Amino acid sequence: MNFQERKRKILAALDERESLSVFELAEILETSPATIRRDLGDIAGEGLLIRTHGGAMKMESPVLTGFLEKAGVNSPSKELIAARAADYVHDGDIIFLDCGSTVFGMCRFLKKKNIRVITNSLPVLAELIDVPSIQINLIGGELNKARKAVHGDKAVQHINGYHAHKAFIGVDGLSAGNGLTAHSEHESGITSAFIRNAAQVLLLCDATKIGKDSYVKFADLSAIHTLITDSDDARVEALRAKGLHVVIAG
Repeated sequence: MNFQERKRKILAALDERESLSVFELAEILETSPATIRRDLGDIAGEGLLIRTHGGAMKMESPVLTGFLEKAGVNSPSKELIAARAADYVHDGDIIFLDCGSTVFGMCRFLKKKNIRVITNSLPVLAELIDVPSIQINLIGGELNKARKAVHGDKAVQHINGYHAHKAFIGVDGLSAGNGLTAHSEHESGITSAFIRNAAQVLLLCDATKIGKDSYVKFADLSAIHTLITDSDDARVEALRAKGLHVVIAG
């Protein structure tokens, strides 16, 4: 069976199953896992599927659709913030990347850097897995399907076993009065672990979340070294007055 025949069968299988592992595809096509891995890389290069750790998913797979729709919200501002945040990453850095959509936006600006990424985000994994200069440490634990991310106590234990030069995180709410807040304890637990285990913490937050408080209060402003945002108004000035270093992207 030549490559074109294998490609047709791989894409047909993904149409039926949405996502498959290398070993499942090897069984379906009756060929070696090594051949499947090589084929998946080539097909992903053609933009016909998304390469994942251990397999592949169809381009329009719901595994990423919901996340990418969220990533598109306020996307011009998020792109500016993500690009500015990527400027803080240098060759040789070890960085934490959380599962937020703005942090995910950094990926396109990181692909020429020689770095190690520690993440709980499946979209980050899918975006960077085939970049030769980037080593990836995927955090293990319970998969939150809605967030396309790994959470839970095991994930926190995993993070506690490492140290990063920088952590890039997002929040659901940020205010001068209540600091950093999140929608759930699962999300706040992961972010808190990133904060504890990084030498420098950079918060990526667009203006829609500043001045707002969410359900779980999990960190003071003093935990953050730099806030990167997209606007400069009274709410941001209130954060500066509390001693937070603010960078305006754009």
